[in-house]
Amino acid sequence: MTDLRRALKPAALCGWLCIGSLLAGGLLADDIDQEQVLRLVEQGRILPLQSLIDDALQRFPGRFLEAELEFDDGRYEYEIEVITRDGRVLELEYDAVTGTLLDIDIDEDD
Repeated sequence: MTDLRRALKPAALCGWLCIGSLLAGGLLADDIDQEQVLRLVEQGRILPLQSLIDDALQRFPGRFLEAELEFDDGRYEYEIEVITRDGRVLELEYDAVTGTLLDIDIDEDD
């Protein structure tokens, strides 16, 4: 990976979080803003979003659509939405600290 790509990665990850949040119709849960997300990642309190996007796409090959970070029931959770190669839209819920896949929802709105 080039130095430029490595330097841009944290900013791009935060950008994806914000874009995903806006597309989902609101701000990040519990007022978690872009700077707070970056700080949590830099402090090692949560995993970088890209690592979980990579896991999601390895499990369900397709394309990343959007992501949100929420603080729910005392823990940080990423919600990652992907569209699989066969056109299914999946929402994957990950523990943002451990990377554990917690839940999979399949969007049945066709």
